[in-house]
Amino acid sequence: MAKLQISQILRGDIPLGASVEVAGWVRTRRDSKAGISFIHLHDGSTFHPLQVVAGQELSNYELDIKRLTSGCAIFVVGTVIPSQGAGQAVEVSATEVQVLGWVDDPETYPMQPKRHTMEYLREFAHLRPRTNITLAVSHVRHSLAFAIHRFFHERGFYWIHTPIITASDCEGAGEMFRVSTLDIANLPRKPDGQVDFSKDFFGREAHLTVSGQLNVETYCMALSRVYTFGPTFRAENSNTRRHLAEFWMVEPEIAFADIYDDVTLAEQFLKTIFKAVLDECGDEMQFFADRIDKNCISRLESMITAEFARMDYTEAISHLEKANVTFEFPVRWGMDLQSEHERYLSESLVGRPVAVINYPKDIKAFYMRMNDDDKTVAAMDILAPGIGEIIGGSQREERLDRLDQRIEQLGLIKEDYWWYRDLRRYGTVPHAGFGLGFERAMMYATGVDNIRDVIPFPRSPGQAAF
Repeated sequence: MAKLQISQILRGDIPLGASVEVAGWVRTRRDSKAGISFIHLHDGSTFHPLQVVAGQELSNYELDIKRLTSGCAIFVVGTVIPSQGAGQAVEVSATEVQVLGWVDDPETYPMQPKRHTMEYLREFAHLRPRTNITLAVSHVRHSLAFAIHRFFHERGFYWIHTPIITASDCEGAGEMFRVSTLDIANLPRKPDGQVDFSKDFFGREAHLTVSGQLNVETYCMALSRVYTFGPTFRAENSNTRRHLAEFWMVEPEIAFADIYDDVTLAEQFLKTIFKAVLDECGDEMQFFADRIDKNCISRLESMITAEFARMDYTEAISHLEKANVTFEFPVRWGMDLQSEHERYLSESLVGRPVAVINYPKDIKAFYMRMNDDDKTVAAMDILAPGIGEIIGGSQREERLDRLDQRIEQLGLIKEDYWWYRDLRRYGTVPHAGFGLGFERAMMYATGVDNIRDVIPFPRSPGQAAF
């Protein structure tokens, strides 16, 4: 007999009376006066536990079963029977319970069967998957990631594995983690005292990537529709609930496309992936609605059904200036929109997601296409009620002379981007793309308000445990 997942039993795949084998971790054990123990067992395959009924007729009932505590791992052989209790249709009547792993000291086991604060759980990131909230986050995270891959696959995109180690700064911000094998206690120096990176592993300065965009553009110029989905790194000393030093980014790129094609793709993308979460993670989303954010389900439903508004940046500034609201950050043309502005536009002004396009060039990256007014670039942000910016993208600058101008204006080193410039020399075409911070999407879907709680092992200033 093959060992089954608990999900197979609870969703009714296994007929009543069937003999089954299951294994998992004990969440709770309750003993009745009639000599029967009721064990709630989790194996991670479903949000709900399986109730295992073990009677005193089992040979190890007193020795093992009555000593089971939260966290113990067991293997169970038994029969599927109708459940007499509330909360489940079926349960397993055990004929054998084998203890695979005990909890050394049940009194000090960190994951006691009670509600813990999120701050407490972060201290035990290696054990928090055993809690309901982290289990639910894990299921939604899987569903969302799978939906992203499925969305692109079904539309003819190719997944490109872009490098983690890079010599290029996509954003031009310089907030990058350096990768080096040099001895920091004995650094090689040039005559002018600067570190001689020619002696380093790569023969030059190298960093962890802040974005796969520049690399994935190279494949876009041959495969037309591509995307990258992987970890990115920012050395920002930001200790906020919205920032991580290591996070995951989704970055599609489409050839023969302009900024409006980019907005359309982003709208289809968000609606599709969030619908998948509602379709596939109903129990988990109900848990979040009950415990974390009562509006999380309705928020996704609104995202899926709404037609996204479209608005020029200049128009958005005009609306903000006329708003009967006192903003913390004063509004002026040329500023980068803050979260309070983004949420006003999406929540108060239009009441649905809105794409803001054509931003001032001085607040955007060098690779964004210059508009004819020479003041703005073909950039776009998707602003969503409840979170503000959820996607940022642009049409890329496909004209070599204009790209070179921007590189020079921003003080970047042209030679560092020789290969990126080559794309404009050999069959250049209009193309566009966007980026979605995966953890930001997780926060939006679940209502969890700290980004450290939607990634398995958060990395932030001063925090790199596990």
